[in-house]
Amino acid sequence: MAHSVYKYRTGEAYPHCYKYPQAAVTADCVVFSYDCKELKVLLIKRGRDPFKDCWAFPGGFVNPDETVEQGAVRELVEETSLRVEFMEQLKVFSTPDRDPRQRVMTVPFLCLSKNVEAVGGDDAAQASWFPVDKLPALAFDHGQIMEEARKVLKRLLLSDNIARYLMPQTFTMPQLHRLYEQIMGCRLDRRNFARKMNSLGILETQERESGLPSRIASVYSFK
Repeated sequence: MAHSVYKYRTGEAYPHCYKYPQAAVTADCVVFSYDCKELKVLLIKRGRDPFKDCWAFPGGFVNPDETVEQGAVRELVEETSLRVEFMEQLKVFSTPDRDPRQRVMTVPFLCLSKNVEAVGGDDAAQASWFPVDKLPALAFDHGQIMEEARKVLKRLLLSDNIARYLMPQTFTMPQLHRLYEQIMGCRLDRRNFARKMNSLGILETQERESGLPSRIASVYSFK
């Protein structure tokens, strides 16, 4: 027997209602970028309470007619004007008292971007990039979300070629080595690292300009 499917339309009520406490859903974006020197994360300064003037991840409430992914993309554009190439959903954060406004569960996304042009908009008073190891105090439970994002970033670096979403089109081996060290949080032997990366078959050497001295580091790109 076929069941009717209800499609939500703005201003209309659902055909079946239950007297249970309702929880709201938000989507947050933990956006990482790399300038070949430091791994950074994008934060917005909140323009309204709660936590007004505190730093937080871009994000906000998900509308009834959109998925959490769509809500995350929309909020990121509205608050920072930034669009990203890579998004990976993290675990749901649902501690009952995590938001002083009401019962709110959030679905954060790990995002990677080469674009660093971010401008605060909507209810974000400001948007700025911060080195991942020099973050200010964060609103809500965003400190815990950051810890989870860094764990997942490290796992993805080891299992997938996500560095391509952070590195410029061409780069040197020392620049790539520095990114891996900052994500892994430890020192990596330079020679072993270069040998390993070259053995993976994901890099190709770019031609250097003629006349450059041989001591200039080779330039690479991802295949």
